[in-house]
Amino acid sequence: MGCMVSPPSLMDDVDAVQAQIAHNMLQSGDWVTARLDGVAYLEKSPLKYWMMAVSFMVFGVHDWAARIPLALSTVLLCWVTARFAAWAFGKRTGLYAGLVMATSIGLFLFTRILIPDVVLTLAITVALWGLMRALDEGERHPARWALGMWAAMGTGLLLKGLIAAAFPVAVGMIWISLTRQWGKWKRLRPFSGMALLLLIAAPWHVLATLRNPPYFDFTMHSESGSYHGFFWFYFINEHVLRFLNLRYPRDYNTVPRWLFWAFHLLWFFPWSFYAPAALKLTYRKEDRASRTRLLCLSWAGFILLFFTFSTTQEYYSMPCYPAMAMLLGCAMATESGWLKAATKLAAGIATLAVAAIAAILWMVRGMAAPGDIANALNSNPDVYTLSLGHMLDLTLASFAYLRLPLAMAGVAFAIGAIAGWRSKGAAVAGFAAMLVLFFHAARVAMVVFDPYMASRPLAEALNRGPAGKLIVDDQYYTFSSVFFYTNRQAYLLNGRVNNLEYGSYAPDAPKGVFISDDDFRRMWTSRDHYYLVIEAPKVARLETLVGASLFHVKQYSGGKYLFGNF
Repeated sequence: MGCMVSPPSLMDDVDAVQAQIAHNMLQSGDWVTARLDGVAYLEKSPLKYWMMAVSFMVFGVHDWAARIPLALSTVLLCWVTARFAAWAFGKRTGLYAGLVMATSIGLFLFTRILIPDVVLTLAITVALWGLMRALDEGERHPARWALGMWAAMGTGLLLKGLIAAAFPVAVGMIWISLTRQWGKWKRLRPFSGMALLLLIAAPWHVLATLRNPPYFDFTMHSESGSYHGFFWFYFINEHVLRFLNLRYPRDYNTVPRWLFWAFHLLWFFPWSFYAPAALKLTYRKEDRASRTRLLCLSWAGFILLFFTFSTTQEYYSMPCYPAMAMLLGCAMATESGWLKAATKLAAGIATLAVAAIAAILWMVRGMAAPGDIANALNSNPDVYTLSLGHMLDLTLASFAYLRLPLAMAGVAFAIGAIAGWRSKGAAVAGFAAMLVLFFHAARVAMVVFDPYMASRPLAEALNRGPAGKLIVDDQYYTFSSVFFYTNRQAYLLNGRVNNLEYGSYAPDAPKGVFISDDDFRRMWTSRDHYYLVIEAPKVARLETLVGASLFHVKQYSGGKYLFGNF
């Protein structure tokens, strides 16, 4: 039923991991320490799990219920961006800023996964709006906005750590310095505000430290051993060492710096073509609009520079999207001569996209599409630590499975091209319609990718089968959707790696979860009933351990198998 309500399924890797942590919290009653397969998972703040767990309490444990908090946060972010811009620049600019934000390709892409960045972005946006309202001379209730700023930062600390406070504070200090407003510091209520921030954020951090105290470890990356616990792993490893690109274990990747910056032309296509007009706007006058544009410039610039000197995933810059949306909204509300040329340039690219899609559809017109799309994809595991790494798996043959979403995308770009070649007014409406239809085409494409990106068919076959213990080949993340859709624990074959490695050595870690090849051979050849989920290329290695005759196929989907030993 859930697959019908909200396709596609939760994906393997981070997507299903986040939902299962929330489910585990709800079942165990432990809302302090996140766990996967019984192992402590200490690297992330808990608010996103709490939000999903509450959604599960209200609606039941479903994939669509896990997505509700993220979906509502995304809608609220677009509304807050529009209201912020309307307050600063007027209703017309507010409408444009909200439209740019709501139709951002980057926002769409990075809210397909249950990561907290959109909620973090909302918290940072509210904090910076609160900063401006508290310092604005025309504001009737500056204290309320100041305390709202501190509350937003405290909430953000429970979403994704210290950057939730570091970003607003750094951006605010830059902006206050540029606008020479240090004399108004009392309006920000620093003492009562800091108390409010600590009241919101400190209890969980204290409880997590007390419940996960330091322990002496001889087994990780230091031969001499060292003391580890929540405080070291969360604050030092996840914040300081990650910023320095020294975090252990190294289970992430980084995109080249120039590409990290250039991607924003894509994340805001076609609105990004209006950016040159934004550079011609006034930033140094004493009016509210100029001050807000200066804030947006400081906001986007600081965050982009911050990650330029740190690790860079494609979605890390999301907290500056509202600033970019407001600047683009300002540009779109002007009568700059660049706007006409930018509109024609965007229309030309949309026209080329129509031609490219038509060519692909012509080339795959006679190709068969047997089975699922996994049969036509390449494998590039080295880049899967990047958010868009699976895009490199596409082949020409794979587009035979994507005829419908390709045709929908072609129609979308045609709408944008036709509108763009007419006038600016028609272009704004046409480009918005183009993006809405394109997003729907992308969702349909994700449904086609579902067997490859998730393991739900294996989970459903496992739920239908007789009772038995589950073994997962490789790390937990490889088949995380199996854990969510079956809600069971499993043995991890050679899976003491990456995100669970740290917690696996803690004194309270469950025994026997991580098994070796010898353990697998003993278990698989016993009289007990076992299931195994494994990726197709890795089957041969295990067959050499116990013999191919003991592997009985229960389900195959997306290049992955569910085997039974009987």
